[in-house]
Amino acid sequence: MPIYEYRCGSCKRRVNVFFRSIAAAQAGTPHCPNCDSANLTRLVSKFATVKSEEARLDAMADPSALGDVDENDPKSLARFMKKMSGEMGEEMGPEFDEMVGRLESGESPEEIEKSMPEMGGMGDDGGMGGMMGGMGGMGEPGE
Repeated sequence: MPIYEYRCGSCKRRVNVFFRSIAAAQAGTPHCPNCDSANLTRLVSKFATVKSEEARLDAMADPSALGDVDENDPKSLARFMKKMSGEMGEEMGPEFDEMVGRLESGESPEEIEKSMPEMGGMGDDGGMGGMMGGMGGMGEPGE
């Protein structure tokens, strides 16, 4: 049961058209669900690939993944942390959400660490500042 993406030449919208079978998609003429036009151009759809947990962790450890992270900018750290938690695919808990929210508002890692001692022990210096200030051991091997 394929779903194809099209650009409508009449209303200029990107639309999805569902077919009951591949044979129906090849034989039928799709119509725009918004304006009923048959003036559709098929688009190349986005796709997803399945990665093993090991492959996802390897990709996260790649230093090029840190390209736009500014460790002196709390908002940049928050974006990075949200991206990494998304890659992990696990709920990180309310403390993590609070920490990211505070970074997004511009609060420094050191200020957050002082008010959230339960988050300590995450970095080499025994606190969150070590994790975020030094990117939590994400540097060169052997550091």
